[in-house]
Amino acid sequence: MRILVVGAGATGGYFGGRLMQAGRDVTFLVRPARAEKLRTEGLRIVSPFGNAELAPKLVTSGGIAEPYDLVLLTVKAYGLEAALDDIAPAIASETMILPVLNGMRHVDVIKARFGEKALLGGVCLIAATVDDEDRIVQLTPMHNLIYGEMSGERSKRIETVDATMQEAGFNAKLSEDIERDMWGKWITLASLGGICCLMRGSVGEIEAAPGGLAFVLRFFDEVVSVVKAVGKLPGEPILNMARSMLTQKGSAMASSMYRDLQKGAPIEADQIIGDLLARAQKAGMETPLLSAAYTNLAIYQNR
Repeated sequence: MRILVVGAGATGGYFGGRLMQAGRDVTFLVRPARAEKLRTEGLRIVSPFGNAELAPKLVTSGGIAEPYDLVLLTVKAYGLEAALDDIAPAIASETMILPVLNGMRHVDVIKARFGEKALLGGVCLIAATVDDEDRIVQLTPMHNLIYGEMSGERSKRIETVDATMQEAGFNAKLSEDIERDMWGKWITLASLGGICCLMRGSVGEIEAAPGGLAFVLRFFDEVVSVVKAVGKLPGEPILNMARSMLTQKGSAMASSMYRDLQKGAPIEADQIIGDLLARAQKAGMETPLLSAAYTNLAIYQNR
């Protein structure tokens, strides 16, 4: 299976690098400046599961000569439209697109561009960053990649994808209900992003502050109520796990959106908070905390 990984940042670089390390046929689609860095310095991973220094196959926009079997789409949501333009030459009638973007807006965008058949559902769970030396640094032991047909079907092609992902240096799982898994991740991301960005702190800092725990629980319940009304609510064990993570005493966990905000970088406010808020408003729901979080982040974005 020929795999095109779109992006070689914290997510694409990590999962693509592990696949490459496991002997899979991987090519990275990157911007010219990133390509030059990777050619001279290699793709470097720093991880609790072992470091790696790899010499990746690279292609830049306009350089795709033939289709791929699988496109692993790992760009930030605000870069989706440009990425879809770049990958168009890689898409044939049987090509599968596996996006691991946040939220759900990308599902409709990809379907509209390449058709429903091309789309797989995907969720990645990893805390990683690109450091000042351009190394991909895995911050916690979690490195999960979950995928499946949006219909829930156990097709021959998704079994081929699953066989490719297994034993590749990370936790790979074929889901029977990937859409529910995607909504479940969105609950966690919207809650974590909202509380960290509004309160400008980590989970542990917010929990320890006066009124912090009550605020976190109200924000989480509001997000869950929206997903219950407009999406596919995950089971109680998943919700309990998310609630526990968001209220853990002393936790240094913070959302990637908050880390980007601290660096003055672009953020996914529209996709993680804004789109969920829009769906709630369309359903006639009152969501004061989500509204406050989005207004706060919109001010940052407008600057």
